[in-house]
Amino acid sequence: MTQILYFAWVREQIGVDAETLTLPAEATTVAALLNVLATRSLGHAAAFADRSRIRVAVDQHFARPETPITGATEIAIFPPVTGG
Repeated sequence: MTQILYFAWVREQIGVDAETLTLPAEATTVAALLNVLATRSLGHAAAFADRSRIRVAVDQHFARPETPITGATEIAIFPPVTGG
């Protein structure tokens, strides 16, 4: 089981702050996971419609679309962070 955490407007679009899922076999990378998640609900589809607005951390390490997620225990999905 993998815990998927959602933050900021991503959480607002989806309507929950976390989900615990058994990842399907085709979800082997960050990009593949986002494709799977986008099919879960209209809120998920809206949140993941523009992938340039999404950042992901796998087990608390920033990840790219091609980053493998096999064996991950936590995946965080959030908008880009800006400093000030």
